[in-house]
Amino acid sequence: MRVVVVGANACGAKAACRVKRLRPDAEVILIDKDDLISYGACGIPYYVSGDVATENALRETSFHVVRDEKFFTSAKGLTVLTKTLAEEIDRERKVLKVRYLETGKTDEISYDKLVIATGSVPKVLPIPGVDLKGVYTISSLHSAIEIKEKIAKGEVENVVVIGAGFIGLEMAEAFSDLWGLDTTVLEYFPQVLPQSLDYFTARIVENHLREKGVNLVLNARIKEIKGKDGRVVGVETEQGFFSADLVLMAVGVRPNSELAKKAGLLVSPQTGGIIVNDRLQTSDPDIYAGGDCIEIKHLITGKRVVMPLGSLANRQGRVIGTNIAGGVATFPGAVGAFIMKCFELAVGGVGLTLKQALAEGFSADYALNNQTERSHFYPDAKYAYYALIYDKKTTRVLGFQAVGPATDGTLARLHAISSILPYKPLVEDLVNLELAYAPPFNSALDPIHDTAHVADNLIQGLFQKIEWDEVLKRMKEGDPNTVIIDLRHPKEAEYLTKRYPNCRHILYQEFRNHLDEVPKDKELILICNSSRRAYEVARWLKAHGFQKVYVPLGGISFPRRWGEEVR
Repeated sequence: MRVVVVGANACGAKAACRVKRLRPDAEVILIDKDDLISYGACGIPYYVSGDVATENALRETSFHVVRDEKFFTSAKGLTVLTKTLAEEIDRERKVLKVRYLETGKTDEISYDKLVIATGSVPKVLPIPGVDLKGVYTISSLHSAIEIKEKIAKGEVENVVVIGAGFIGLEMAEAFSDLWGLDTTVLEYFPQVLPQSLDYFTARIVENHLREKGVNLVLNARIKEIKGKDGRVVGVETEQGFFSADLVLMAVGVRPNSELAKKAGLLVSPQTGGIIVNDRLQTSDPDIYAGGDCIEIKHLITGKRVVMPLGSLANRQGRVIGTNIAGGVATFPGAVGAFIMKCFELAVGGVGLTLKQALAEGFSADYALNNQTERSHFYPDAKYAYYALIYDKKTTRVLGFQAVGPATDGTLARLHAISSILPYKPLVEDLVNLELAYAPPFNSALDPIHDTAHVADNLIQGLFQKIEWDEVLKRMKEGDPNTVIIDLRHPKEAEYLTKRYPNCRHILYQEFRNHLDEVPKDKELILICNSSRRAYEVARWLKAHGFQKVYVPLGGISFPRRWGEEVR
């Protein structure tokens, strides 16, 4: 059996090696147009930042052998053709037509089974100046090497990053943190990570970026990239001009499905991804496809989507290799779990955002929680911020987001949620989720539990929530019909009560003795650091006939971490 694999990175390399392990007698040919293959593309920002010292480190195995052409030939038993472009598939003759880029010669390679793992292509904005020298996309490891060399030579002082998605923010950190470059991030949408987070978690990331010296411009409207003598000098936007010696365009990717489309394979007109079944076969059963170039099933919405994630590509490569070798394996779909480092934060999520859930027709709502990652009494326990998205009618869990210190805590909670999300858990299931506990790692009631408790209380109608934006508005305007009661220690409450006339202080543990001082003709908003005390006091007030009682979710720690003037 001859197996030809087009694309020698995550999915392709995994599929090729899996076939060879299961069928040592098979002839496996691995083809790629590049000469740098099988590298950890997700590690590129850390190579640019210097956290990863050399480009070879991104290509090494865990036992420190570089995954180059020689490695795959000698260690894996594959035939490897680099700098070889796959141009056309003749499905009737079962032949792949290729061009050797160094010589320009063409050839035909027959196959019994073919794998398309051509990945994705960076999107390029349709604006003037994208072809200037100094304007980059992260299209390959070569781009990263060139960027790092340019910076190391002292040729760059100002950087503009267009796009505040994963790559944009990771590269902004690399430019700003290690190299100390003046870095501006321009984002079209009104928040960072617009496809991955909701505003209540995104604002924490935005404030952190600004604290770290990144010039973040939201709602950016880019007119053109300006140049002089063929080199970039800056970016012109409706908000103004931003000088730049280097511009990185990180506005997303699209599936590289042209080879499949040219061959007459089914390609989705909506997503641009190659259509595959759960065994990752294309519309031609002898041709498989995986990685960024395919569309998959979203396990919450049931819709077909593109998810360009290295974790999924590797899993898909194994499925393809197993099936080609005669086994049976399936890829059911994904819930879109992600995590990233942003300076000193770990930022992650899984499932749908609130905005996405509402757009999909769910009766969606959200709960917020801030809590120390480890037991509050454990030394150096740091706060993290959590959001749970759920359906109010069915109580089904739809998504989860977390922003915390750059430790393993965020990852652990995301892993727990992502492992059960495909099985349509309810909020009650999170409340009852069995999780290991020890003070150095978490609380007896993990942040997952307590975030689910907030959602459960909302579902049962045990308190009325109010948006923090509305609270801040009433606070700053001094709304005479609103009384904001700060339940914290007098020293903590001093700032708000002195600054805003409709804020007053009643200590939580003494509140029962002061019920007669609380006006029943006003709207009452109860605040504390986490909203736990506020929730409990709201229950007391309701029991004593107070009707207009509101609790903003997550406590005052949320707007404080947004950069609002509250403390």
